Amino acid sequence: MKNVAGKTAFVTGGASGMGLAMVRSFAGAGMKVAVADIEAEPLKAVVEEFEETNASVIGLQVDVSDLESVTEGAAKTKEAFGNVHVLVNNAGVVTAGPFAEAEPNDWRWTMNVNLDGVYNGLNAFLSDMIAHNEGGHVVNTASLAGHIAVPRLGAYGASKFAVVGLSETLRAELLEHEIGVSVLCPGVVNTNIFTANRNRPSSLPTTQEVNFERPDTSDEPVADEIMRNILEPSVVGDMVLHAIQEDQFYIFTHPDFAPLVQARTSEIETSFAYWSNYCEQLG
Repeated sequence: MKNVAGKTAFVTGGASGMGLAMVRSFAGAGMKVAVADIEAEPLKAVVEEFEETNASVIGLQVDVSDLESVTEGAAKTKEAFGNVHVLVNNAGVVTAGPFAEAEPNDWRWTMNVNLDGVYNGLNAFLSDMIAHNEGGHVVNTASLAGHIAVPRLGAYGASKFAVVGLSETLRAELLEHEIGVSVLCPGVVNTNIFTANRNRPSSLPTTQEVNFERPDTSDEPVADEIMRNILEPSVVGDMVLHAIQEDQFYIFTHPDFAPLVQARTSEIETSFAYWSNYCEQLG
């Protein structure tokens, strides 16, 4: 999608952080944008921000873990702007701590938002995007934790590995429909994700008191490394816009972490060689 001007985008988690950065980048490129978020006040602030410009932006209160809510948001977006061309499944939450101590509700909440939220967005929009035959692009927000294991982020990592895998499948399936796919895999970005508990539903309470302001990773070299070089969201917004225009699949915000991913790949390659040799010895 080289020419995005006049196209319509739907962005979940769009009232803050990376989502808001994408909204600003998209609107700056002349796109019409539906900003979806679970929080009413930040949504109101975003709409007010764009009222003083010529941008076409609407705010929609949407709970991505609820398919009915996302479907309703899709209908309102189409009513306001017509066909949707860019779908960004960005909303996310994080739970932290040793996995052996993870509560069932931590797992459910993490998956409800990070994985089911992506499914719900695809379910609500993808059929129409294929049917209108005007091309388009899907962006799913995963994480660097969707490529490497980060101690104390087991449930979060599981959800993000799943988003990466789903995105890779979508890329193959949507090629014939001229719909591109990108998977955003950031390191740590200066967003509100570590205070996500503010939006945790009362139906999924936790008994653990976890400091989400900044997890204590001092005893975990990999996690400690990832917490360095925290990036500002505005950079990510422009990167996502560029990826859409240039049809780039993986979006890595922190290239310095490439060796961490390469170490995992190297271990996989070594294991293939090991088991190949083992099978040969069996005859």
